[in-house]
Amino acid sequence: MDFRLLDYSTSGHIAEITMRRAPVNAIDHALIDEINAAYREARRDPDVRAIILTSAFDNAFSAGMDLAMIRHARGLDLRRYLEKLYFEMHDLQYRLGKPTIAALTGPARAAGVTLAVSCDVIVASETASLGYPEIDVGVIPAMHFVHLPRQIGRHKAFELLFGGKPISAREAEHHGLVNHVVPPAEVKDKARALARDFASKSPLVMQLARDSFMRANDFEYRRAIENVVETICNIIETDDAKEGLNAFNEKRRPRW
Repeated sequence: MDFRLLDYSTSGHIAEITMRRAPVNAIDHALIDEINAAYREARRDPDVRAIILTSAFDNAFSAGMDLAMIRHARGLDLRRYLEKLYFEMHDLQYRLGKPTIAALTGPARAAGVTLAVSCDVIVASETASLGYPEIDVGVIPAMHFVHLPRQIGRHKAFELLFGGKPISAREAEHHGLVNHVVPPAEVKDKARALARDFASKSPLVMQLARDSFMRANDFEYRRAIENVVETICNIIETDDAKEGLNAFNEKRRPRW
């Protein structure tokens, strides 16, 4: 596949997927299609033993879903997008058979956090932060209703998901959401060091063991995600969601 919005390269049994949709890697259909295609390419390549997902930009890992794309969308339009971001990407990660590392060069928001936490390990810059601001524009961070309470506990997850305020990479590390926090210049080097370590293991044992790990920790993920997708697709049809997205676009406070 000819990639337009990301760079795909391999070296020393490691594949690097570097998003470069300026200015902040807002995720539209085209970008998620390319990310998924890159995962498929890495899975097919027997020489690849570990994968890094990162950003070409220091100011952002990913700002999340391209809100302009859904501003006038219907529930069905949003469903088609989420089928790629949630179901297709999850299935690819689930069956990849190779460890994945997210290298956060900068802030991750909303669907950008989805890209990160879908990976097996997260390395973050000290300048990075993670946040779920969807509630402020009248929608919800659907996938994270499933993931986050299991990761950091129900009460802290509720505060983050319904308060909309970001947390620093250091706080995310404290809660077990991020593996390593390093100075900005060291993010990709740390991710590559981890990838080299994973790549040094038996690829057959890694595949079988990772598959087993995925099955053991799935906890009916797909069924739970389908439930929250129904909710967000209903929400996007409401007047409040339309007002929130319009207010964001017009840089004003929403009038609920």
